[in-house]
Amino acid sequence: MYKVAFESNAEKEFLKLPKIAQELIASKIIDLQNGKFSTDKRLQGKHKGKFRKRAGDYRIVYLKENDLLVITVIRIAHRKEVY
Repeated sequence: MYKVAFESNAEKEFLKLPKIAQELIASKIIDLQNGKFSTDKRLQGKHKGKFRKRAGDYRIVYLKENDLLVITVIRIAHRKEVY
């Protein structure tokens, strides 16, 4: 089981989303907490070392720290704006 932490900007972005999108993203974050990473994509370029989880039209960009079992959610935004 992983601990999920939000950066302050990611938390603000999450709270601004519509309720339906928040519910979908919350279920995906619970998946992260339970260690379900199989469909996540490793990012490249300036985001190297980070991962992306799809949540409908939104993307959750996060950093996984294996030795600490901590996942830091860096950004939650619409797929047009996230990168």
